[in-house]
Amino acid sequence: MRKQLSVTLACFLLASVSASAQGWKAYEEAAQGKAYEKSDCVTLLDSTLVSVQPTGQGSFAVCKVIKVQTPKGAVSNRIIKYDYDPLTAHAEFKRVTVYRADGKVENLDVTKTCDYAAPARAIYWGARQIMLEVGALQPGDIVDYEIAKKGFTYALLAATQEDDSKFIPPMRGQFYDIVPFWSSHPTVRKVYKVVVPMEKEMQFQFYQGECASSMRYEDGRKAYTFAMNDMMPFGREPNMVDLFDAAPKLMMSSTPQWQDKSLWFNKVNEDYGSFAPLPEAQKKVDELIKGKKTEMEKIAVLTHWVADNIRYAGISMGKGEGYTLHNTKMNYTDRCGVCKDIAGTLISFLRMAGFEAYPAMTMAGSRVESIPADHFNHCVAVVKLSNGTYMPLDPTWVPFCRELWSSAEQQQNYLPGVPEGSDLCLTPVSAPENHYFRIKADNRLDADGTLRGTFTVTAEGQSDSNIRRIFTTGFQSEWKNTMERQLLAVSPKARLLSVDYGRNPKDYQSAPIKITFRYEIPDYALKGKDMLCFHPMVMNNLYNQVRSYLRIDTGVKERKYGFKDACSRLVELDETIQLPAGYKMANSDRNDNVEGCSADFEGSLAQKGNKIFLYNKLALKKRVYEASDWDNYRDAVNAHKTYGDYLVIKK
Repeated sequence: MRKQLSVTLACFLLASVSASAQGWKAYEEAAQGKAYEKSDCVTLLDSTLVSVQPTGQGSFAVCKVIKVQTPKGAVSNRIIKYDYDPLTAHAEFKRVTVYRADGKVENLDVTKTCDYAAPARAIYWGARQIMLEVGALQPGDIVDYEIAKKGFTYALLAATQEDDSKFIPPMRGQFYDIVPFWSSHPTVRKVYKVVVPMEKEMQFQFYQGECASSMRYEDGRKAYTFAMNDMMPFGREPNMVDLFDAAPKLMMSSTPQWQDKSLWFNKVNEDYGSFAPLPEAQKKVDELIKGKKTEMEKIAVLTHWVADNIRYAGISMGKGEGYTLHNTKMNYTDRCGVCKDIAGTLISFLRMAGFEAYPAMTMAGSRVESIPADHFNHCVAVVKLSNGTYMPLDPTWVPFCRELWSSAEQQQNYLPGVPEGSDLCLTPVSAPENHYFRIKADNRLDADGTLRGTFTVTAEGQSDSNIRRIFTTGFQSEWKNTMERQLLAVSPKARLLSVDYGRNPKDYQSAPIKITFRYEIPDYALKGKDMLCFHPMVMNNLYNQVRSYLRIDTGVKERKYGFKDACSRLVELDETIQLPAGYKMANSDRNDNVEGCSADFEGSLAQKGNKIFLYNKLALKKRVYEASDWDNYRDAVNAHKTYGDYLVIKK
């Protein structure tokens, strides 16, 4: 069977990407066994053939052959959709054929293809989608289609020519691609082939798996082919890293190294004049830095102003989408844009304040590999400090945040577009104490089960931003209701007696957040004969939205892949509970300690006199963890969780 597949594949690649009735029969015969039979549909063949011109423009022939096996599979395949960006690519259905289970063959009319604005959220740059209705299908039917596409992947700076020149990538002559070798359905055969001019050098690497690969000379060109058999759906794990960081993928690029991309990125924006000064903006910069003495004071005030005042709105603004940043005049006048517009405004501000600043590309969500295939989805800034080092800044992710670079982006690759060129950089881990979250409670439990007391919550960094969000982005009329909801999450009978915000909670730059609650909760403790049973207040649903680790299932014993938390974090919970006269804690005193490379925990519980003292300190040291970190991480978090068990006091 595998020999037959190989012969079929060779004929398939030499002829075209189109699958004939005879071509996919071998793949259908190979789709045997439980792994295939229990699936709603099976991809018999997933193949892409790319022909690259000397300019870097690619012509893609995308072919898929899908066999329907259940009514659910029939419904999910009754419509074929494909996304493209008309500024940089063109896509059309070349053919769609349905091979019915009863032997009939139907060739659909591809002129009935619908071409419409693709569904979008937050970024509206004119992306489009082609769609063709296949119609009713039955189990056993096979859908065989081919899509022709030309152009390149990302929406970069594009001209308005009607000829093919608009499909040439801005970094002229360069070609790259990122090919996932995973699927949501079993796939008998996946093939990716790219043919390039003989003089074009191409580097590639296959990550997180193995495939069959080859390079051959065909008609005076180089042909690179990559194939995989029996590709099963990738098994996800809760909170795992992005699929690009765990599942098999192919990265290839004709760009020699990241420094070349860095130099190009710098030049294309300098040539475009993205950061040219503007008198009105200069006036605002001078106003902001007046009285600021240190470079960090100036950098901070400029970053915060841009973050807080440039609204995120991804509407198409014409020339300058993608890698080319809009100019200062457009950004400062419109006061809105996507990440590159917000970063571009900050770069302009920093330059007008006398700093060297440049744009940088990054990938929010997954890793960027050493192969310079442009795996980027986000734009940030870098500023050169007086010691000669570059500091990354991200105004898009830090509105009303005490950080200048969001630690929700720590351990993230970025590529600065600097005049001397740069290799890939990596943002460092932010220490847990930079994001502390603390609750200190002083409570009194009455014999009737009523709990009275106060607790004070303080936080810094990302924890501060999470708690403070209601004050910086919400309505002031909702402040009290939001505070009450914290207590109602503990008990529906809770009554908020007062809340003290200390200083103005909107003023996030002056000091970390600090809020003190005074409350009473009738029937907080469950009553029995001469005994009371209750959860410690600090362990009972207070600000759980800040503690993202509680949403990670630590009951899972083993992990194959890395996992992510929202941010590194230090959690300290401290509670004193005054007991009714004559009561004593039935629980044993405790002292626990867990230490490791990824997490630390220390906890204690004891009664002294008529008071119970509980203390918890959990340090989570990363945002992105390796699978090998799991044992230490779950041990620390599970030890912390056990302090939320019921306390029993007896008279």
